Amino acid sequence: QVQLVESGGGTAQPGGSLRLSCAASRSIFGAYNMGWYRRAPGKQRELVGAVSSNGNSNYRDSVKGRFSISINGAKTTAYLQMNSLKPEDTAVYYCNVNLGGLSYWGQGTQVTVSS
Repeated sequence: QVQLVESGGGTAQPGGSLRLSCAASRSIFGAYNMGWYRRAPGKQRELVGAVSSNGNSNYRDSVKGRFSISINGAKTTAYLQMNSLKPEDTAVYYCNVNLGGLSYWGQGTQVTVSS
């Protein structure tokens, strides 16, 4: 089992930046597939970006070149660096890890992009 806690959300102006963190209760990132998802009001949850256990990363087209995922050296925290934010990035962001056939989610953190 693992617990995930997201933080770092808030309000940013268009063109601004935020860095989200996903803290795990143990060292797991890098060993298992993980992803950042988001759910905007009235929309379905969508994958923002993911990093596989072999280190490959992929991002949805709308965030390529603006968002990036990184993992700390202790493998306990994953980050989502978000630059050049747009109003359409407004959503609740969640991190996810697939571990032992089970999918674990954090509680989410709200990101609002508004002038």
